[in-house]
Amino acid sequence: MSVKNKLTLSVQYPDARLQESLTRPKIRRWVQAALFAPAELTIRFVDAEEGRTLNRDYREKDYATNVLTFAYNEGEELPDDAPTQADIILCTDVLEREAAEQKKTVEEHAAHLIVHGVLHAQGYDHMDDEEAAEMEGIETEILAGLGYADPYAD
Repeated sequence: MSVKNKLTLSVQYPDARLQESLTRPKIRRWVQAALFAPAELTIRFVDAEEGRTLNRDYREKDYATNVLTFAYNEGEELPDDAPTQADIILCTDVLEREAAEQKKTVEEHAAHLIVHGVLHAQGYDHMDDEEAAEMEGIETEILAGLGYADPYAD
């Protein structure tokens, strides 16, 4: 049985298209499943314009991407009980397009992207093959525990 870490969660829908289907309780469940420590997180659903602006301004990539994680205390020396603090931005347009291309439901894909973003917030990355394999394995295990299929299976 997994331990529930303290979570302060804000969910924002400036792009409200998924507000009815991707509810706060679902999102909280997905986030909690991926937490290994206390956290203060914001999950924000945006349109392509805002997603592109954020990706361009903060990553110098001029396109909307599926998920962006802004981890605010990454790399800092913090007390053991200090919460992870991050904003996780999901672009509704990209999420919906990718779900259709991958023949997944929007819910399945959103669960994966949120788990992925929460892991990034906690310092996980996929910059090389070893890191990617570790992160993908953790994502697959968490999603299986939530009742979702392996997001990396063909």
